[in-house]
Amino acid sequence: MTYLRSLPHDAALPHVLRAFPDTSAPLLDYHQALLRGPSPFSVAQRELIAAYVSGLNACTYCHGVHTATAHAFGVEEGLLSELLADIDTAEVEAPMRPVLHYARKLTLTPSRITPTDAEDVYAAGWDEHALHDAVSVCALFNFMNRLVEGLGVTAGDSYFTAAATRLSGESGYAGVASATATNHGTAADTAPE
Repeated sequence: MTYLRSLPHDAALPHVLRAFPDTSAPLLDYHQALLRGPSPFSVAQRELIAAYVSGLNACTYCHGVHTATAHAFGVEEGLLSELLADIDTAEVEAPMRPVLHYARKLTLTPSRITPTDAEDVYAAGWDEHALHDAVSVCALFNFMNRLVEGLGVTAGDSYFTAAATRLSGESGYAGVASATATNHGTAADTAPE
């Protein structure tokens, strides 16, 4: 269900994106650049951060889509649940722990980020580009979680799987942007996230 009265009762995010193309096109371009462009992080790691942040925010829609997408890129089943329970005991690569601690703090208590938090990321072997990308993915999904929740966008497991299939395809978010701009079919036709 969505809170936008002009959209169908069962509207998903593609409906919202098509309804507001002036803001959706640059938003999807940013998704493509950040989540599929060059980065010290793999696509799987960036999708992991997206799903983790969405889980922290209890955004079922984004957490579901990006957990399924992270799995499509090789993230182990159950890892996101482990991370949400306790980063330090989850079976995640050691260099990702300070990145995920950073994302957690930035999501839940952003004013409490300190230089020490950044130094922990650097000490794990990441550079400034990595810190920038981690913060950017975190910020983007805090934004997306609020967009989805604020507009009442919901979906179920079958939708999450279909969206992950599209997002893990060769064109990623660029394909979503193209489909959203030109396709006037159902949400299942263009399910981006």
